[in-house]
Amino acid sequence: MAGSRLNLQTLLEEILGSEQVHFQAPESGKMTYPAIVYALADIENTHANNDVYMQSKSYEITVIDYDPDSEIVNKVSKIPKCRFNRHFKADNLNHYVFTIYY
Repeated sequence: MAGSRLNLQTLLEEILGSEQVHFQAPESGKMTYPAIVYALADIENTHANNDVYMQSKSYEITVIDYDPDSEIVNKVSKIPKCRFNRHFKADNLNHYVFTIYY
């Protein structure tokens, strides 16, 4: 499942069921929850003949929800090439962090 960042945006909006999906975090206080924030984490280049012939991009996805048993976490974890990294709690919100190659 390779695609553009905008395709990833659409997929995450479908999973969340709203448009509270943000590429990079907006200003503080501008989000309602549950929400998803994602950002480019890495670009891995594969070289051949002194040129880049393929790039793999990874994104860090953070699901933010008041609910510690959020169904959104289960849905994001089922995306191909997605892996769970960690959980933390901040400002009484649960943050579930994933890495996805997309």
